[in-house]
Amino acid sequence: MKLKQIILAGLFSMSLAQTVMADREKGLSAYQSGDYKSALSEFKKSAENGEPFSQYALGVLYENGQGVAKDRKQAVYWYEQAAKQDNANAQFNLGLMYDKGKGVEQDHKQAVYWYEQAAKQGHAKAQYNLGLMYENGQGVAKDHKQAVYWYEKAAKQGDVKAQFNLGLMYDIGQGVEQDYKQAVYWYEQATKQGHAKAQFNLGLMYENGQGVEQDHKQAVYWYEQAAKQGHAKAQYNLGLMYENGQGVAKDHKQAVYWYEQAAKQGDVKAQFNLGLMYENGQGVEDHKQAVYWYEQAVKQGDVKAQFNLGLMYDKGKGVEQDYKQAVYLYEQAAKQGDAKAQFNLAVKYDNGQGVVQDYKEVVYWYEQAAKQGVAPAQFNLGLMFAKGEGVIQDYIQAHKWLNIALANGYEQARKKRDEWVAPKMTPAQIQQAQALARAFLAE
Repeated sequence: MKLKQIILAGLFSMSLAQTVMADREKGLSAYQSGDYKSALSEFKKSAENGEPFSQYALGVLYENGQGVAKDRKQAVYWYEQAAKQDNANAQFNLGLMYDKGKGVEQDHKQAVYWYEQAAKQGHAKAQYNLGLMYENGQGVAKDHKQAVYWYEKAAKQGDVKAQFNLGLMYDIGQGVEQDYKQAVYWYEQATKQGHAKAQFNLGLMYENGQGVEQDHKQAVYWYEQAAKQGHAKAQYNLGLMYENGQGVAKDHKQAVYWYEQAAKQGDVKAQFNLGLMYENGQGVEDHKQAVYWYEQAVKQGDVKAQFNLGLMYDKGKGVEQDYKQAVYLYEQAAKQGDAKAQFNLAVKYDNGQGVVQDYKEVVYWYEQAAKQGVAPAQFNLGLMFAKGEGVIQDYIQAHKWLNIALANGYEQARKKRDEWVAPKMTPAQIQQAQALARAFLAE
């Protein structure tokens, strides 16, 4: 090439570069002023001439439908053009498109690839997302150490989600040796940016004295910060603190307030506790409301709520007395192993209330409760064996259960054992019954 041609080529190249940059600046100015159509036009000129920022910006316009109909496929196309030229924002956005399957078939491996390209350039959000991919094993083999590595990169740049997740990794010892102090440190960094989950977890650390000296006042403070942001578990925990007077003066009205905030969000523990507060007149009293909140917890299968709601129907508190409904609820709780419900269900079968009298069912449920240490159930089971109701008469078993009930403080068992059962037994049978009782109590 002759010198004149080289000079002309260089001048043309310089002129083109200047034009491209001018188009880019016009596009940026138009975008910032909200004139998306003009921005699209100007960015398109420079993008078609290979300018990476304009290609990235064009991708954003197509993705968001700004100045043009939303077109995710075009967004992917332009992000890819810019990503191939090492534009970190485009690499991150392209990773997102593959991650979510927007404008392209979902492909977690490709998402990981592009996140990694951006992450290596220091893109904090890409570093965080790459950490997530490693933590969850999406598009890459699960690797908690790598997750910690990338979370830390992002966390040090102030990415609040990464700070929280890194704190969590230290908290539970995932991908790194468990270190409560480090967990506290990273939770604190995230709380400075108002991260509600970090505020809640920091409250837990102060309440339990993990990584920091136990301080209930600080626990209350952080629960309250998270609670005000609508964090249901924080609202529940704050209610507990007010109910029990930990870190704050006992205040049942405040407890009710915070339980209600959490209960309305479906927190089952809060629903149950709120029901208790209404039932017991702590901060508020309304048996109908107690029934309502127990019902909400029952819908989520809460065993304590099933038992308490059963009691409300049994006693006709806040609702019309209904033994059938009481039996139904006791049975739900009993099947989940609630000893009080098992005992009450046995009583219902014994008395034929809300259900046909059935001594076999009586024996079955007394036995379930008796095995869990309910002394009245042990006593009643002893009587069933003595009378042969619902079970073959067996004085050894009767003596055994009356012994066990007595050992658990149920004094009425002594008279029944000594005056009613023992006289009908041989010394050998009594010894056998005593041995069986000792074996049960030793378990």
